[in-house]
Amino acid sequence: MRRAVRKCLSGLKRGPRHSRAAAVALGTVFMLASCDQALEPRPMVTAPAASAAPMPRPPRMTELPAQISDNRIAQYFAALEAQRLGNGLLRRERNPRDLPITARDVEDAFVRIALYDEYTMIDGRLVERKTPSVLRRWQAPVRMQLHFGDATAAEARRNDTNSVTGYAARLASLTGHPVARVESGGNFHILVVDEAERQALGPRLRQILPGVDAVTLDLVENLPLSVSCLVLAYSRQGGNVYTDALAIIRAELPDLSRQACFYEELAQGMGLSNDSPRVRPSLFNDTAEFAVLTMLDEQLLRILYDPRLRPGMREAEARPIIREITTELMGGAS
Repeated sequence: MRRAVRKCLSGLKRGPRHSRAAAVALGTVFMLASCDQALEPRPMVTAPAASAAPMPRPPRMTELPAQISDNRIAQYFAALEAQRLGNGLLRRERNPRDLPITARDVEDAFVRIALYDEYTMIDGRLVERKTPSVLRRWQAPVRMQLHFGDATAAEARRNDTNSVTGYAARLASLTGHPVARVESGGNFHILVVDEAERQALGPRLRQILPGVDAVTLDLVENLPLSVSCLVLAYSRQGGNVYTDALAIIRAELPDLSRQACFYEELAQGMGLSNDSPRVRPSLFNDTAEFAVLTMLDEQLLRILYDPRLRPGMREAEARPIIREITTELMGGAS
């Protein structure tokens, strides 16, 4: 649903999800101070939702009452993390021996993750439907800025800040693109908030993204419990080059799940917008099998920012180039 940005002030179109991220080209327009500053979201809803692997259910809290204590939400996510660990998920091997990869694996994984969208907009609703898309990425330097709610303790803030600082440097090294954490002036905003803070984020989001539309506000403020975290990436003038991004991380998440959210959302906000159960070993897989950026994921980031590829490329044009790059990266291993 790519629609041209309307000239002038009349009429917002609809705008954007996961932890795990899914880039969707939505028809929403964020009207800023003037028409030529419009943002068109290319969201990625990345939510590590329920695992596809058979698992006993965590404590039931999918239907939240109007008021619920943050402690109960923290208990829910702690139980979910313990359950996943008990089922062999949230693995931390970057290069697991039981899942070797070839150049063809990397090529196919890139096509699935970077050249398909996980979500699309149908009748004003974000619907999970994998559809062919185009390559999208950043051209301007990525400036990651953390915003903490008051509920986040000082120690957690320090840990998150150190983690994002180091991870931004790692993303820069992998992509060859400028990526850094900044104290102010960010264009990739990362909000760490608890349930009550997230539900009241409207004024803060309007400050970070002036003119943000009601649909986006509703998506963020009414995030279902099945979504641990989310990233939305935006393109000014509705193009295929990202100019802004917004990630929401639940402050109630326990350490490993929280770290996995940072890893996945920030990487997917770089342009790896889809998730696929066929891509392993990878973070970009809603089964929550891995909690770290794997060697396969690193290769996908390298390919995404290779100068031989261009924003707007579709699979037919891009695949021969992707094959050339993966052969070089993998030393010809097929």
